[in-house]
Amino acid sequence: MTDGAIETVMERTGQEDIRLVRFLYADHGGIIRGKAAGTARLPERISSGIGHTVAMMAMSMLDQLQPVAGMGPVGEVRIVPDPDTFVTLPYAPGAAAMLSDLIKPDGSPWEACPRTFLKQAIVELAGEGYAMQSAFEPEFTVGHRETSPAAPTIPDRLIPIDDSLCYSSTGFHQAHNFAMELVAAMEAQGLEVEHYYPELGHGQHELSIRYADALRAADNHVLYRETVRGVAFRHGLWASLAPKPIPDQAGNGTHLHGSLIELGTDGNPGGRNAFADPADRNGLSPVGYHFIGGLLAHLPALVALTCASVNSYRRLTPQTWASAFTCYGMDNREAAIRICSPLRGDPGSSVNLELKPSDSSANPYLALGAFIYAGLDGIRGKLDPGEAVNVDPAILSESERAAGGTHRLPASLNAALDALEGDELLMDLLGPLRSSAYLAVKRSEAAHFAHSTDPYYECFQHFTKI
Repeated sequence: MTDGAIETVMERTGQEDIRLVRFLYADHGGIIRGKAAGTARLPERISSGIGHTVAMMAMSMLDQLQPVAGMGPVGEVRIVPDPDTFVTLPYAPGAAAMLSDLIKPDGSPWEACPRTFLKQAIVELAGEGYAMQSAFEPEFTVGHRETSPAAPTIPDRLIPIDDSLCYSSTGFHQAHNFAMELVAAMEAQGLEVEHYYPELGHGQHELSIRYADALRAADNHVLYRETVRGVAFRHGLWASLAPKPIPDQAGNGTHLHGSLIELGTDGNPGGRNAFADPADRNGLSPVGYHFIGGLLAHLPALVALTCASVNSYRRLTPQTWASAFTCYGMDNREAAIRICSPLRGDPGSSVNLELKPSDSSANPYLALGAFIYAGLDGIRGKLDPGEAVNVDPAILSESERAAGGTHRLPASLNAALDALEGDELLMDLLGPLRSSAYLAVKRSEAAHFAHSTDPYYECFQHFTKI
């Protein structure tokens, strides 16, 4: 952080009539939280941060505080914003935001800060000579929140704004005003829109933004989530990125894309995509295959971080294009890891890997950090991912899947958490404070929803928060 960066922020707050600046972070429950600073004392707050109880990283998505050693009523961290992430919020006139780290009062990193976890993964990757370019590819559902006459016995429902078909022009027409304002709001924050279309579910849409360096990609996803919901609220609508906001409709994935770029002698990305090898039948280099090997080795544990809610596992079922098995394939949308075919005319730089078991209930910093660490383990160990699976793995027999090392992904959040607890590498990298808090928060959410047999209650709790 430099005085010049703070001065730039202050100039913009004056020019753009900003009165409040939100310091945002993502917690272990996958909720975007924060505090806002007034502009009169903003330079001081940027330097010192805003005081914050350590207990908030032990809070579940239901605002139920979990008993975690080191995250009780005693102790404080500071929410310290990154001035380089400053954006004016088009859907909240007079407000701006910055993405933030959670820092100890003495200025050192806090062991439970998710953004720091991703930064550490990026440094580890750089030690091997690589940087990661990444993008989250979210889907979301737009509708009206409808209160039941029998409330509170029966929870609110999300009623989609349309019943259009997948990619249909009707879906474009019915969501046009919302979509155009959403695109404008994304672009105003420096999020470059690449694609937009109505998806399979009623009221479901997908809008993709341009890839970026790993930290910026995770920051972008926080801004994306806030923007989708903020624009919807201004239209009198509800938008949800929850994995399964409506029980009988298609779920919302947030596929995670990544590619490795070689670093130059100056330590900056040198431009060559380390995943690309045009001579390979799948266009993938040995480094790319090793990266896949690492992802597959850690995938059962990794999904505890990338599919981070009870609601996630309503979506992760066979033959729903969400992925349910530990395998990879070339443009196979039922495989957990998809090798994406390169763009025509750009075979050397557009090769990337897509992790399909990923959604927006995840903390993007933990998800992307763990993705990097798992792939890095594959590179360091030269792990062999085996043969690609280029059919729907659900149509293979049990013996055929076993012969190829293809197994069912965890079918519940608890099962994924069990796998995470058993993964020595990821647990060690998360560290004792972060891992114990994360497990406590997620176990509490699993226990809470286990007491309900009504899928609408679970969906209500997720669509209103994610």
